[in-house]
Amino acid sequence: MSAVRYYCAMSLDGFIAESDDTLDWLRTYEGTYDAVEAGNGGGYERFYEQVGALVMGSVTYEWILGELQDWPYPGKPAWVLSSRQLPLPEGQDVDVRIVGAPVPELFDQMLVTAGDRDLWVVGGGNVASQFADHGVIDRVEVTVVPVVLGSGKPLFDRRLPGGPMQLMDIRATPTGMVELCYEVVRR
Repeated sequence: MSAVRYYCAMSLDGFIAESDDTLDWLRTYEGTYDAVEAGNGGGYERFYEQVGALVMGSVTYEWILGELQDWPYPGKPAWVLSSRQLPLPEGQDVDVRIVGAPVPELFDQMLVTAGDRDLWVVGGGNVASQFADHGVIDRVEVTVVPVVLGSGKPLFDRRLPGGPMQLMDIRATPTGMVELCYEVVRR
């Protein structure tokens, strides 16, 4: 059965992007995801192998289109939650679906596109909050980067329904980053 996983990097004070949606704090950190992968068994590559489909908001999507030369998720269906018309990336094996519907209306289709793999909630905090509001996030996996931003875009936009999450795993990396994996407890 597919799991729904919110996986991202976060500053030490709980932000996934700066107020202007930039990620320079993460991109310029001396440790990179490559260094995390070389650590003690965690990291992006291991996670990404388990992903069958992705979902993100329009701000995350537009950042990817503006900052990266090639579509970083070839071969994996990507859902973009937006009520606006947005350009589609070029390239082979790109499957991007821009949809303006609530999560409950799309959820079953998203799981079908993930197949026997997991659905990755890429971000941002509003999209993750929508999934949490409907009780369909199974895990929250955060790589905490030891940078303090002071303000920015939070991990979630609002308080999550239910109680505290259950810590499943923690990995310290040689770069100073810490990977945290929480199970969302449904009540």
